[in-house]
Amino acid sequence: MATDPKKIPPVAKARREPLPSEIPKHPAEDASAPQRIKAILDNASARRSDLDLDFIGSDPLRGVRLQLDYEKAELQLTQAGIRNTIVVFGSTRIGEPAAAQRTVTTLQAALKDEPGDRDLARRLAVAERILDNARYYDVARQFGHLVATANQTEQGPHCTIITGGGPGIMEAANRGAFDAGDITVGLNISLPHEQFPNPYITPGLCFNFHYFAMRKLHFLKRARALVACPGGFGTFDELFEALTLVQTRKIKPMPVVLVGESYWKGAVNMDHLAAEGVIAEEDKELFWYADTAEEAWAGILHWYDKSGQPLSAF
Repeated sequence: MATDPKKIPPVAKARREPLPSEIPKHPAEDASAPQRIKAILDNASARRSDLDLDFIGSDPLRGVRLQLDYEKAELQLTQAGIRNTIVVFGSTRIGEPAAAQRTVTTLQAALKDEPGDRDLARRLAVAERILDNARYYDVARQFGHLVATANQTEQGPHCTIITGGGPGIMEAANRGAFDAGDITVGLNISLPHEQFPNPYITPGLCFNFHYFAMRKLHFLKRARALVACPGGFGTFDELFEALTLVQTRKIKPMPVVLVGESYWKGAVNMDHLAAEGVIAEEDKELFWYADTAEEAWAGILHWYDKSGQPLSAF
């Protein structure tokens, strides 16, 4: 059947003529117009709001930034199918034993040349302690490997290793999971000085947070256990935040393992806190100590076995 050409609907494509707003006022009509238009467009008010970094970074937009900090990681972790995690904390300063030994050897040689240098002697003493604690790098790496290996079985646990994404103990835990061919997550934090993620985080699962609060939220949202190796302020911050949340039942109880009994008992006297009445005697049951990766992992599995549900059932 023939169609009347006049009744064929037009198909809109690119405009044949520009809209009036696409053509700036011609200088022939107003010689100062180009300069004034430039001044208008150069002002921040003319920037599109989602492209205006100064606006997004302003105090009134803090709520929006908090939401963005939360949503980006939440969406990508969900898309990656990550439901259960095991968090590993520990010092950025405790690295591989071989690296720690090189530092000690270098300082020993320097002190031999300058035997009266007190600063060198102090640095050597600290380096020797780091070398002794470097065994925890191996423990964290072995722990990450144990978790990742268990993930490869049909029954699970199916828990992903998650760390702060930095060097030291965090690197070791990510590395252990990486060694076993598993995915692994790193939650970095934006700081005034430049930092790099450790190389054992799965691409696409390394996140850079602006707010410590959002980073902490993501550490614990999917956490099924927390393993704290020897560390400093950051480790204490994350550990005691988690203990407080479990103590007050703001989150469900979960295994909290302090790796390195001698370190932790020297760093924090929990018996003293209980004796002083600032924590309850039962609060000492919120965590336990382990010295090896096997002890930590077996303890976590035992905890869930006694809870009546397997680790991956949550």
